[in-house]
Amino acid sequence: MSETPTPWSAGAAYIDGRFMPIGEAAIPITDWGYRRSDVTYDVVGVRDGAFFRLDEHVRRFRASMETFRLKPPEDDAAIKRVLHRCVALAGLRDAYVAMDCLRGRPPAGQPYHPAYARNYLAAFALPWISLVRPEVMERGAHLVVAETLRIPARSVDPRAKNFHWADLTRGQFEAHDRGADFCILLDEDGNVTEGPGFNLFTVTEGCLATPDAGVLEGLTRQSVIDLAREMDLPVAVRPVSVAELRDADEILLVTTAGGIMPASRIDGRIMGNDRPGPVFRRLHDAFWEKRAAGWHATPVDYASAHG
Repeated sequence: MSETPTPWSAGAAYIDGRFMPIGEAAIPITDWGYRRSDVTYDVVGVRDGAFFRLDEHVRRFRASMETFRLKPPEDDAAIKRVLHRCVALAGLRDAYVAMDCLRGRPPAGQPYHPAYARNYLAAFALPWISLVRPEVMERGAHLVVAETLRIPARSVDPRAKNFHWADLTRGQFEAHDRGADFCILLDEDGNVTEGPGFNLFTVTEGCLATPDAGVLEGLTRQSVIDLAREMDLPVAVRPVSVAELRDADEILLVTTAGGIMPASRIDGRIMGNDRPGPVFRRLHDAFWEKRAAGWHATPVDYASAHG
């Protein structure tokens, strides 16, 4: 018999010192994190009861907070304990685990300026979420190059994860209107950056390339670079032109929420036989085999649910 659902079954959350079922999680409507998108965040995956690259995700989260001059009360060790307990309270073996730092608001009597705001931590764990549906994973994603350009890095540093998604959201509507799954955004020089929630790699004559600027320095992206080098696949981090993207033999999309995902069309052009290609297959299979063997794994502390 299946277990009776509880309020925790849908997920667990932590907001500013308190744990709660995900359905009870809320932030004040006047919080600048909501009103101004003044938030930084990170997301780490749990598979078979273990976090993937947890320490690196928390280090990147801290670096993002420093970029945006956010400082919650919790240190890195405390943040990790919060993440462990969120997963444990929800009883999840496979989970999507987010950590956010919100600007908050200045206490009463303080100047109405972000320097005086009280920052705080929020986190949650949900059952595993994949960016692509199974049928898209099977056929490969259909991509378009959006007319909308990526927000310039000199305005908002993409290496610090943020909620400034207006460019990506506008690009996604372009993709939807053109019958595609995802958009790819270019920078002001016409070079490729990233898509909504993922880095990308082109594959041309067996050689991989991923953009070197205007992108989040993703940990799944780094995992693919590491794997490619282990497998003697040429890989470069460098500028990628839109022409190279459109002419690629394969395009790989990489993210915490899905791992390594294939594309099969770009701006209507069919790549290969309109199905995921051989380099994708090799890297995808190797990635999940290594994950299953404990690669960069930190077991979830399920006992933390009780204390």
